[in-house]
Amino acid sequence: MRYQVLICDYDGTLAQGSSVAESTIASLEDILSSGRKLLMATGRQLEELLAIFPRSDLFERIIVENGAVLYAPRTQRTQMLAEPPPQKVFKEFVGRGILPIATGKVIISTRQPHEAAAVEIIRDLGLDLQVVFNKGAVMILPQGVNKATGILAALRELGISIHNAIGIGDAENDHSFLSRCECSAAVANALEAVRERVDVTMTRHHGRGVEELIGKLLATDLVEIDGRLARHHLLLGTTGSGAEVRISPFGSSVLIAGPSGSGKSSVVTAVLERLARSDYQFCVIDPEGDYQMLQHAVVVGDAKSVPSIDGIIQLLSQFSNPVVNLLGVPLSDRPAFGELLLEKIVELQSRTGHPHWIVLDEAHHLLPASFRRGAPPSLGMSSSILITVHPNQVRPEVLAGINLAIAVGASPDQTLIEFSKQASLPKPTLSGKDLGGTRVHVWRCRDSTDAFAVRVEPSEIEGRRHKRKYAEGDIKEKSFHFRGPKEKLNLRAQNLITFVQLAEGVDDETWLFHLRRSEYSHWIKSAIKDDDLARRVAAVERANIPASESRAQIKEAIEDLYTDSSQHNATA
Repeated sequence: MRYQVLICDYDGTLAQGSSVAESTIASLEDILSSGRKLLMATGRQLEELLAIFPRSDLFERIIVENGAVLYAPRTQRTQMLAEPPPQKVFKEFVGRGILPIATGKVIISTRQPHEAAAVEIIRDLGLDLQVVFNKGAVMILPQGVNKATGILAALRELGISIHNAIGIGDAENDHSFLSRCECSAAVANALEAVRERVDVTMTRHHGRGVEELIGKLLATDLVEIDGRLARHHLLLGTTGSGAEVRISPFGSSVLIAGPSGSGKSSVVTAVLERLARSDYQFCVIDPEGDYQMLQHAVVVGDAKSVPSIDGIIQLLSQFSNPVVNLLGVPLSDRPAFGELLLEKIVELQSRTGHPHWIVLDEAHHLLPASFRRGAPPSLGMSSSILITVHPNQVRPEVLAGINLAIAVGASPDQTLIEFSKQASLPKPTLSGKDLGGTRVHVWRCRDSTDAFAVRVEPSEIEGRRHKRKYAEGDIKEKSFHFRGPKEKLNLRAQNLITFVQLAEGVDDETWLFHLRRSEYSHWIKSAIKDDDLARRVAAVERANIPASESRAQIKEAIEDLYTDSSQHNATA
């Protein structure tokens, strides 16, 4: 079940004319019967909401005052999520005769056309407050407080990720939370600006639109609109034509295979970095300790200690990303340990929807084809990555669930053929030229027999390492040599910093000789493998400008992308 929670606005969404229809109440009860939870987010104050809506008990949490106050109906606990504005703000409204005016625990609200006066009062008092609109309502709140911040606080209490939430609303103040939900919906009567930005718009108005959404959710878990959620898809890299290749964050079963040292961990690190940046949770099971330096993660276990399964589940419940080091577990015990851990992780997934990704390194150790004790363990309902040197040693039942295979290394054809045999799939065909950089072949093995070349977008760690190498390292035989028109010189630039230093020292004739032959951009493209920098340098080469000016522009381009010139100058 992808969507664990439905988040509803009240006025104009659940309610029409302040009341909720009995049929809508019945649909909300159906949601609860499916095991999902309900949240409400409204600009109203709690007391007035409870007075007009007696079924607050249906909701796990209610966010009132447009995100400033959190209410738990079962315990009747109220929690302020922001400091109230100073009392002088309210007094200023009253003093200017602005009516109507109402205050809650945090919010101050009035109605149009008093928005200009509200902005003026905030400015005159020198306060850090914001004005939020909700159709005709004008709400004054602390900066940064909105429905999204309230909902995120509620979901964290419940142990549910926003990536397992679907939201529905109708007005301006709903943008903040709808844009954060994995899937966003609008009722038919929503403002046009809301309908334009959501993933799906209902055909019916108000509560009937909520009923329509609930019907679809219960019938299919909204799998039919997955294609509209491309904004969440993760960048893997680009093809030779420049087309982006992306991976769906839900329902992807990925195999990353290739020989030892071929770069599998670089591909995995890039994917995990993007998952973490987008707040998708992952758990890496790491038999050989290869992911100890992974950012955005917490390492548990080492060569001397066996990780605690209960501790791992606790980390996952707290939204951490565990890397489970199994070096302390004997090799022969790893399949059984891994199976028990996966069982616990999948049970957590069934209740909360996360972790969103399970990553198994050395999959041939954890899920070996020789290990035949019953059915293979489940990899859960979300997404997974299996990493292996030997696809033919992984349980074929597990490989049968793979829908995206990524071959890394010099012999991708052999890797993919080995996988296809073990998974009982047709033999793939490879296409695409050598793209340079970290090149892989990607096979959407359930849709096509064509595997195509992709240049992987490196992780930030790899990008920094790449920049250090070319800025400060020694690229040896790929160095640039300043020789001049008569080859009187032989000055070797083994990296970009040395190139800049030599460029400032060579005579104009030598500099212009290489410039006019476009040798600088060619070297940067072929040796440094930086197309963006090569294009900037090529533009300078074509510009027909004096030697001093072209030197300065090429130096500036290099320092923009590869060095912190201010820091360099400060420490020189």
